[in-house]
Amino acid sequence: MSITLENITVDCTNAKDLATFWAAVLSTEVDAEANEFFATVNRAADGPTLMFLQVPEPRNGKNRLHLDLATADWSTEVDRLVALGAKRLDEHTEYGTHWITLADPEDNVFDLADHA
Repeated sequence: MSITLENITVDCTNAKDLATFWAAVLSTEVDAEANEFFATVNRAADGPTLMFLQVPEPRNGKNRLHLDLATADWSTEVDRLVALGAKRLDEHTEYGTHWITLADPEDNVFDLADHA
């Protein structure tokens, strides 16, 4: 038997709203059945689905898991993500990589690396 990665699940206060943000980040669409309780992005594509589930409690503390994204058009994409609702948190150059740490509209942290 083998194991496959099916979903990356994010707990949130409004599944459809957060899925809409992430679909825009990834230049794709929210899957059709989305609502405030449950939404997915990328289900039909080859690779893991982003799944968003409404939960009653807020996030406490730092994410223990986050997404690392990369682009060759770093400054343009950083500006686009901020315009979509992301917040700039910090910028780093370490381990041979330049990246920015951002937060999505529900304050989930993610990184965007410069792969110029």
